[in-house]
Amino acid sequence: MTDNLKACPAKAIILSAGQGRRLLPLTENTPKCLLPVFGTPVIAWQIDALLQAGIEEVIVIAGFQVAKVENLLTERYARYPRIRTLFNPFYEVADNLASCWIARHEMTEDFLLLNGDTLFDAGLLSRVFATEKVPITLCVDFKNAYDEDDMKVQLDAEGWVRHVSKVLTAGQTDAESIGLIYFREQGVSLFRHAVEQALRDPAKLKSWYLTIIDMLAQQRVVNSCSVQGYNWCEIDFIDDLRRTETLFALQGSTLKDASKLASTVHSNVLPTSI
Repeated sequence: MTDNLKACPAKAIILSAGQGRRLLPLTENTPKCLLPVFGTPVIAWQIDALLQAGIEEVIVIAGFQVAKVENLLTERYARYPRIRTLFNPFYEVADNLASCWIARHEMTEDFLLLNGDTLFDAGLLSRVFATEKVPITLCVDFKNAYDEDDMKVQLDAEGWVRHVSKVLTAGQTDAESIGLIYFREQGVSLFRHAVEQALRDPAKLKSWYLTIIDMLAQQRVVNSCSVQGYNWCEIDFIDDLRRTETLFALQGSTLKDASKLASTVHSNVLPTSI
């Protein structure tokens, strides 16, 4: 086993409960996490990358069309009993903080938290696992300008996170969150407790989990990990699907290599069409 595999977290939690209405009509009857990229569902790309990195316990928080997600996991990952779903019955009335609340009892040891709509090079995980051991590591990237839909990040001079919010001004913004966070040791309990406390307030039901990261950042326990140079893409709109395939195809992403690897690893693979 390599040093990277030794350093990887015990499990990953993927937040995939939403329908993805901004991708209609593609998501009318199909959850966003099952939309195909190069013929393979988004969630499968994520899980295959996690398996390749050495993480074999994966919890997918599902909601909209949960049975379709369960069917994919059952058929594609029959050899991996620790890949499973948790159902979020509040997916229509809550944001992803509620999905974290559903998964709070799984937050007992080091874990990776992923947005269910983020595709990334499998090699990106090696960089994350090799970071300095701090309670919470937020993966960020940099660009020349940020739009209103970006989850913007303010950093201090040493790379510690000061704020995470979509409403940061241009002057406050140093980076953007890519939707991937690594929790270690103290960070696990800090996040779990904060999630439990937050949802005691009904007004927090519509909150993002990154509001918790923003709060914890005030304790100087959230460091950043730059993933600059690695391919990644958040899929919110139909154009993002096109951009994802173009980006990864042009830059020789490991997605295609991972797909070939997955076909040799999995004994029962779904058809490429959804």
